[in-house]
Amino acid sequence: MKLTIGISIGIVVAASLMNSAMAEMMVFPAKGQSNEQQEKDKFSCYGWAKQQSGFDPMVVPKTSTPAPSQEKKSGGIVKGGLGGAVLGGIISGSKGAKRGAAAGGLIGGVRQSSTNTKTEQKTEQWQQQEANNYANNRNKYNRAYSACLEGKGYTVK
Repeated sequence: MKLTIGISIGIVVAASLMNSAMAEMMVFPAKGQSNEQQEKDKFSCYGWAKQQSGFDPMVVPKTSTPAPSQEKKSGGIVKGGLGGAVLGGIISGSKGAKRGAAAGGLIGGVRQSSTNTKTEQKTEQWQQQEANNYANNRNKYNRAYSACLEGKGYTVK
């Protein structure tokens, strides 16, 4: 649970950083519009761009899909060791049980580590996908906002 909250906070922070970097549009009143008119036009274009793109830069970003499970498995060495001891004991007696426990513990630990690595990879892929979704949605909004302002006689860079 703590890890999921940490990841969500990380995404919000990353999105906020991207948000501020992308929001640095410079708007120039090319037809001599007053500051008051410029603010009215910006607000009008904000609403229009939000409607056109389905994205609102004033809302805290939310993930579009739930985060993958962050639960890391434990006990693989113990489980593998017990399984190996039982199997070794059945096959070769007490010496086989000791060898089986060692081999089973090693295999169980490797299997557990591999599963945990896959969990981490899924989380990283999910984070990247969410960041890309945010960037794409923000880009659509920025294009719509710029088009609106340009249509009202502003130069936007």
